Amino acid sequence: MDGDRIEEATLANSPADEISHLALDIGGSLIKMVYFSTGREEEQQQQQPIGKTQKDGRLLNGRISFLKFETSKINECLDFISSKQLRCSRGVQHSGFPASDKNIIKATGGGAFKFADLFKEKLNINLDKVEEMSSLVSGANFLLKAVPSEAFTYVNGQRNYVQIDHNDLYPYLLVNIGSGVSMIKVDGDGKFERVSGTSVGGGTFWGLGKLLTKCKSFDDLLEMSHQGNNRVIDMLVGDIYGGVDYLKIGLSSTAIASSFGKAISENKELEEYKPEDVARSLLRMISNNIGQIAYLNALRFGLKRIFFGGFFIRGHAYTMDTISVAVDFWSKGEAKAMFLRHEGFLGALGAFMNYQLVKEFPNSNPLVSDLTDNGIIDCCVQVSS
Repeated sequence: MDGDRIEEATLANSPADEISHLALDIGGSLIKMVYFSTGREEEQQQQQPIGKTQKDGRLLNGRISFLKFETSKINECLDFISSKQLRCSRGVQHSGFPASDKNIIKATGGGAFKFADLFKEKLNINLDKVEEMSSLVSGANFLLKAVPSEAFTYVNGQRNYVQIDHNDLYPYLLVNIGSGVSMIKVDGDGKFERVSGTSVGGGTFWGLGKLLTKCKSFDDLLEMSHQGNNRVIDMLVGDIYGGVDYLKIGLSSTAIASSFGKAISENKELEEYKPEDVARSLLRMISNNIGQIAYLNALRFGLKRIFFGGFFIRGHAYTMDTISVAVDFWSKGEAKAMFLRHEGFLGALGAFMNYQLVKEFPNSNPLVSDLTDNGIIDCCVQVSS
């Protein structure tokens, strides 16, 4: 595990587990999966309301788990669902969930439309499509309200967890970095507007990285960047000003003047550069760009909080550091980038919330009791009496 990075849970093949309510976020690069499960020994009968507006019902203890697959290898996802029988029909009657959800999966993202026929043909599963932006917002709001120590800043190599005041959460800017980047102004539950975005995102990093380094996977490219030195390829302010700062406009000699700029003056072919240096420069360029655009949009709307999510980040120290430095630089220290432990699963969590297992967050007996190192969320949901 990279630092405190969330890793996807592997599903234990235990006959005692009751698994239900699978939700998917099928993006251009990755399929993100969220599902609820419980062991029979964990079921509890409790005749008390889960929230002030709820009727008496039964609280069911269990866990929310997370997985991901490459969209280009969607058959692996289909095989996994089939082999593990992760359908809403499994465990439904035992756990008290409505049988009407049989063979229906909540899904969001463009792939929910693109692959709907494939799910029907291969698994006889209907994808109940949930709007993508609303899923991202719903997932982020869920995490920020229900999961302790979900949000954190990353400064000088240290994670500093932020306690969120639920009464002072809105408005905030949600920057979701997937294949592309969406920037969403969130004003409340179900109140949001996509205010900006950029096509230069995770897909750009992966795509250009694959072309330039022949790297086979996103994670391999990230690992490669960890070993690289971007200064071999990036043109720095010091390269232009003879190694000194440009203090008049506040630029240090180590600031990047032009990403990949040194390649212009050097008589080298691509194969003469180390792939690790290319990957580092590429990651720095894209992360800097996203951090700057995010802050400018926050400034545009007077937003004090910027939360970054999406699988581009992946808890990667250099990525978070670069975004943090960019936000700090452009805001002159007045704003800080904040990250989420479940960064890549916002859309899938939002789709999961559409099952309406939980309708509000209780003031006591918090919905989420624990967040384990592998990202599994221990929680309780309300089912029919």
